[in-house]
This record gives sequence, structure tokens and C-alpha cells, in this order.
Amino acid sequence: MNRFVNFIMVCAIFIAPFFATNTHAQEQKDLAVTVYNNNLGVVKDIRLFDLQKGRSQIKINDVAQQIDATSVKIKFDGEVVEQNYQYDLVSLDKILDRYIDKDIQLLGDKGELLEGTLLSVYGSQIVLKKKDGGLLMLPSASQYRISVSALPEGLITKPTLLCLFDTKKAGRQDVEMTYMTAGMNWHAEYVATLDNDDKTMDLNAWVSIQNNSGVTYPNAKLKLIAGDVNRVQNAVRTMAFDGMAFEKKEMAAPQFQESALFEYHSYGLQRPTTLANNETKQISLFEKENIKVVKKYTFDVNQYNGEKGKVAVTVEFDNKENNNMGVPMPKGKVRIYKPDGKTLEFIGEDQIDHTPKDEKVTLKIGDAFDIVASEITTDNVQITNKVHEYSYKLTLKNRKTEDVTVEVKKALGAYWDVRKKSMDFEKLDAETILFKVPVPAGGEKEVTYTIRYTYL
Repeated sequence: MNRFVNFIMVCAIFIAPFFATNTHAQEQKDLAVTVYNNNLGVVKDIRLFDLQKGRSQIKINDVAQQIDATSVKIKFDGEVVEQNYQYDLVSLDKILDRYIDKDIQLLGDKGELLEGTLLSVYGSQIVLKKKDGGLLMLPSASQYRISVSALPEGLITKPTLLCLFDTKKAGRQDVEMTYMTAGMNWHAEYVATLDNDDKTMDLNAWVSIQNNSGVTYPNAKLKLIAGDVNRVQNAVRTMAFDGMAFEKKEMAAPQFQESALFEYHSYGLQRPTTLANNETKQISLFEKENIKVVKKYTFDVNQYNGEKGKVAVTVEFDNKENNNMGVPMPKGKVRIYKPDGKTLEFIGEDQIDHTPKDEKVTLKIGDAFDIVASEITTDNVQITNKVHEYSYKLTLKNRKTEDVTVEVKKALGAYWDVRKKSMDFEKLDAETILFKVPVPAGGEKEVTYTIRYTYL
């Protein structure tokens, strides 16, 4: 297999000199790329062309391989009569397929030359008809370089827009092209560092931009749109794309400029940047320090149905200016670290959705190792056919060396009434109650309560 891959690469290099285009001279004057969260990029490309008066045809190269050809909009001093997106790209297989019944040459490693009419090609197997009428069958052509006379008509080296223009006067003018492309995406990633006493944290936000659209955008003005933009899923025709992305990090100076756009948020990078094809680029979004956080222990009774359960550990903070925040937070993954001596150790991660400023953010870090919770049903009494009472005992064990408060949440359903209780609770909504249970260091705490259900 590796020999055949090498064979394809060598052949591609050997026939490269035959590639040619008849493209009008064009100069790129401005390039802007807007990337969305849902596999979408919008490209705004301004190029300077030397146009002829009347009707002329030009080729616009270096457009995205995954372009939505139906979204192209071209603006200039004239009229676009017709536009075609050509994407039948050059490859060894396509060239050889179009040379069936035509003459080709094969040059061996030792300088031997084989000539004939190509009758068949399958993988690396080739059948030639020699000039004397005989057949030459090569089970593997990996030891040969292949030479053909010219690039077959209809094949191109790059995805190309072929446009038929009608202009009123000849001369150089700007042609502004806007189009949508698949293969572009971005998301936010956050790195949070808790302090030693879990009361404040620092937060660094990064954006990761993926470009698998099939073309590089050099020195582009970059803008990111955060929000859930509605799209018709079957409207975009894209080409299949093969390739692996690699990561690349970039420092955040200067940072993005955030602004509102319709019902979304826009982040404009304050300098040009290059989005290389098959690349993931990381750029700093913002850095915040000394954010006040509240550490909480929570136990959801309904998840465990009477079995010994785990107590979740979360941190909460207000996304407000008076808490050193107050910024829109695009959706993304938050990784949390904490000092352990002179090093930082990873302690958990969570995912947040798009979060506006002035909202509360809750991050689940993990489950508490030294806190154990369980609840059992201690009594079940049928008073009438429509009235039942259930009694419960909640047990919390704290094996830590410090006091904790565990918030215990339980969904009760409908038509309930608490008849007895050993401590007060909060009613979160029509079906849910919450106990805030203090548990001493190294100790235990029991909470009992009775629920009466009256069925209609």
C-alpha cells in the first residue's frame, strides 16, 4: 500500500508542469471571514480585476472547496450573466480515466521507457496496447512514473467560480464576492483555577476555530458569531473532504471586540489572522481574575432510589461586573484546576451553554469522596383509597475534617403535603423541595419527614 501511495505522489509531481489556467489577472484587496457555531462560515472577498468591455468570462480561483454555490453574491459595476462552480479537481485516477484509448508513457526506475495506448487502469494495475499490436500488462505500476501529453479538458487544480460578466466599460475595478461555506466551526474553551480555600477563581477563555473548508484564508479579518442561528439543514451542497486538523495556539494580543448582533453576540478580532486549511487555531478571548465563587455539595435523592448515593460538588459564580465578570460567555467546555503545593492539578470539567452577562453559572466538578448520603422509606400507610402517607429517613455522613452543608433535593410529584419534618425545607417549585442540611466534621446527620399524597 505504501509503495502505491508513493507511486501516486511521484506521478502527481511528474505531471504537475502540464497544469495551466486561463484566469484573468486578479489581486485580492480585502478578505473577511465570519465563523458560526454550526459548521458555517461566511466569506467576503474583494478582488481587483482588469475587465473587458461587454461580455467576458473570468475565473475566480481559491474559493472554498465546500462552498454553497447557491449562496454566492457578486457585486461590481456591471451584471453577472451566469456563474458556475467547477469542482472536478485533478487527481491521478481522473487523469488516467480520461486517457483511456490514448497514448501514455511510463518511465521505469532504471530509465526504461514503455509507450502505448492505455486500455485499462484499476488501482495500480495498467494494461497497454503496444505499437506492434501486442498487450503489455503491469500487475503493479508502482515502479514507474507516468507521463501524459496535457491536462484533460474539464479538470482543474483548484475549486473555481467561472463567471460570465457584462460590463459597460473596460478597466480595473473591484469585484466583491460573498458566499457561505461548510467546514468551518468554532467553540469556546475555558480554564478555571480555584484558589486554596475555594472562594475565588481565575478564568481564562480561549476560542478554537476549525477550518476544513478546503482553502486557506490569508490575512483575513476574523469575526465569530455566538448564538443558535436557525438553518435549513438540506440547503447546502458540500463536497466530501478528507484530512486531519492539527492544533496551533496563538497569544491573545489584542483581544476580541465583543458587540451585540441581532439576537446573537459578535466577536471581532482586532488584527488580521491567517486561517490555514485543515487547521485548528486557538486565540485568547479574555482573562478574568479574583472571581468570587460558592462551593456547594448537592444530593439528588431521585437519582438513587433508596441506595447509597454520591454527593456532587459544584462551584457557582455570578457573571456580573461587580464580580470581575459581566461578559457574554459563548458555550464551551470549562476545565477546572486547583493548586497542590507548587503545581496545578486537574479536578474536573463541565460544559456551559451560551450564557449572557448577569446570569449565574454553575459548574459541576465531580463527586465528594468523603461525604456519603442515602435515603430509605421507613413507613408506607394507606389511609383511604385516595390518601397515602410515606415516611422517609435521610442520612448524611461527613468524613471530612471540616463542617459542610449538603443541599438535598427531592422531586415529589403532584398532590403532596409534608405532614411531619425534623427540619425546615425550601419549596423550589410545585413538585420539588430542598433541605439544606448542616453536617459536622466527622459526624452524621439524619433528617426525617412524612409526605401525604391525596389522589383525585
